[in-house]
Amino acid sequence: MIEHRPSQTAERAALRRAAHRLLDDPRVHEDPLAIEILGPEQAAALRADPRRLETDPMAPVLRAFLSVRSRVAEDALAEAVAAGVRQYVVLGAGLDTFAYRNPHPALRVFEVDHPATQAWKRERLAEARIAVPGGVAFVAVDFDQDPPLAAVLRAAGLREGEPSFFSWLGVTPYLEPESVLATLAALAPLAAGGGGVAFDYRVPTESLAPSRRAALEALAARVVAVGEPFRGAFEPEGLAGVMRAMGFREIRDLDPDALNAAFFAGRTDDLRVGGTGHVLTAKA
Repeated sequence: MIEHRPSQTAERAALRRAAHRLLDDPRVHEDPLAIEILGPEQAAALRADPRRLETDPMAPVLRAFLSVRSRVAEDALAEAVAAGVRQYVVLGAGLDTFAYRNPHPALRVFEVDHPATQAWKRERLAEARIAVPGGVAFVAVDFDQDPPLAAVLRAAGLREGEPSFFSWLGVTPYLEPESVLATLAALAPLAAGGGGVAFDYRVPTESLAPSRRAALEALAARVVAVGEPFRGAFEPEGLAGVMRAMGFREIRDLDPDALNAAFFAGRTDDLRVGGTGHVLTAKA
């Protein structure tokens, strides 16, 4: 992202999650705050024209993926909470609304993001009159300047020796692979004992069929245009092997075909994911 500016991709993702609530039935992911957190002007504009983001054939595909990755992460979190996890860390929180509709009373939520994006989100929350529960901690982190993530989280109140669950959505494609792996290695000991992680990632362009390659190239051109280019990609088997070595287990990697089979089968509106995005969950 551009220094001192909130992430434009975070705003676009929030707009598409809100459009899912207005356009799609049945919904893959239920988020009653998706529209409100956009702010009064954006929310009013989207309600007036829910299809204003439908500028090309890939728009529904992207909307489907952004919605289903949140569904997968929150389903995995619910399993972790049922197993006793009481700490949830949302990395790269953007305009994610889970903390403000949290159905788990004993769960504390830590929202981690760049200071500029987090300040912008807090303004949106205030404008929308969305209350911030007492169990929410905002953790502003500039990874180029601040201490390691584990130290920052502990300083914010994350309890040591107690497993945490992490979600990391819409971030890894914008990081170098080495940075992604270093972060996962740092999360593993914090999740150990019953916690876990959920994140999305993309596969290398050269691994794709020509039709999907064209779609990825079109999306890549868009994010370059807003100054947030794609940087990282992984081959699924190699990523899983590295994560196992870090201490993760029960790795579930959902590619587009698996996501469609699990969450979009039987629909009459043809809403489906496509392209290159995978959503991975793992326990530690």
